[in-house]
Amino acid sequence: MPFHLLFRNVTGHWLRSLLTILSVAVAVFLICVLNAVVSGLTRTVSAAASNRLLVQSAVSLYVDLPMAYQQKLAAVPGVEAICKWQWFGGRYEQDKGGFFAQFGIDAEPFRTSYPEITIAEGSYEEFAKNRTACIVGRDTATKYGWKVGQTVPILGTIFQRTDGQPWQFTIAGIYVSDTPTIDQQTMYFRFDYLRESLEQGGAQGPEGVGLYMLRVAPGADPVAVQSAADALFENGPQRVQTTTEAEFNRQFVTMLGDVPTLMQMVGSAVLFAIFFAVLNTMIMAGRERTKDIGILKALGFSDAVTAGLLIGESLLLCALGAVVGIGLGVALEPAFQASVSAMMPGFAFDRSTLLLGAGLALGIGLVSGIVPGLRAARLTTVAALREVG
Repeated sequence: MPFHLLFRNVTGHWLRSLLTILSVAVAVFLICVLNAVVSGLTRTVSAAASNRLLVQSAVSLYVDLPMAYQQKLAAVPGVEAICKWQWFGGRYEQDKGGFFAQFGIDAEPFRTSYPEITIAEGSYEEFAKNRTACIVGRDTATKYGWKVGQTVPILGTIFQRTDGQPWQFTIAGIYVSDTPTIDQQTMYFRFDYLRESLEQGGAQGPEGVGLYMLRVAPGADPVAVQSAADALFENGPQRVQTTTEAEFNRQFVTMLGDVPTLMQMVGSAVLFAIFFAVLNTMIMAGRERTKDIGILKALGFSDAVTAGLLIGESLLLCALGAVVGIGLGVALEPAFQASVSAMMPGFAFDRSTLLLGAGLALGIGLVSGIVPGLRAARLTTVAALREVG
C-alpha cells in the first residue's frame, strides 16, 4: 500500500481530520471513564473480606442499634471479634463546603480486623491510647495539608457539642489502604470519645451504634454465624440484618441506582454517535476521491489497494483519536480518583479499560472504512472518470 498517499489523504483536509480525531478522542475518553466506573464498583464488591460480617438494623441503615447488642453478638459461636461503627457526619471547620467520611470505631478490634490498613505516618499505638486521637487517610491528609500531631476541628452535624464548639481530634496516624473496599479519605476516631461525651452531657445526638462488624473465627461457617446473629433479635426489641461485607457493599452501591446499566446505555449511545460521525466523514472522503481512485486504477493499482487506502485512512484517524483519548484519561486519572474514591475506591483506568477504548476505536475505524472502501473497489476506471466529468 502506498503509505505516502495515505498520510496525504489524512492531511489533505486537516481541519476535517482534526475534528474527526478529536471526536473519537472524546468518545474513547468517555467510554474509558464509564467502564472504569463499572469496573470500580465491581472491584469494590469483589475485594471484600470473606471473614467480616456487618450487622445493621433490619429497618434501615439510618436506624442505630442498641449498645446492649454488642455483648450478645460477641457471644455468638464463631465470632472472634466485634467492632462498633458509628457514622459521625461532621465537617471540617475550615472548609465547610468540603466533606469526608468520619466513623467512630473500637480501636483494638478495628486494627486486627482490617489488616488492609497500614499506618504510613505516626503510630496506631498512640491512636489506641489517646481518647481524642484519630487516624486519617492519606488523600484527605494531603488535601488539607494535615500532619501527625495536628489538632483538627470538626463541626458536628448529627452529634453536636453542647458548648457549641467543634469537636477536637488529634491526628495520631495517617493510613494507606491496599484494597479498593477501603478508601484513603476517611477519618476514624475512638467511639468511646463520642459515647463518653454523650453520657457526660458534653454532646447531644442519637444513642446507639450504626452497625457492628463481626470478625468470623478461622474455620467457622460465616453463614451459620450470620443466621445465629439474626436469630438473636428475631423478636426484638429491634430486628437486625446480618450480611457479608461484599453484600453490604453491593447494597450500598445499589442505593445509587442501577449504575452499571446506566453506564452501558450512555456508553452505547456515545459509541453509535461517533460511529455514524466517522462513517459520514469517510463516505464524504470516498466520494471526493473518486477521480483519484480512477487515476490510481488507470496506473495499475489494484482494487485492494484503492479500498485499503480508505480503510487505512479511517483506521489511522480512529487510532490517533484513541491515543489522544487514552492519553487524556491517563493524565486525568489521579483527579478522577481523588473525586470519586470515597464512593468508589476501586476506580482506575486499568489495562482492560484502556484496551477496550482502543479496541472500540479501531473497530469503528474498520467498519467505517469498509463502506467507502467497497465502493472504491467496485468502481471501474471509466466509471470513476465519467462520474467526475
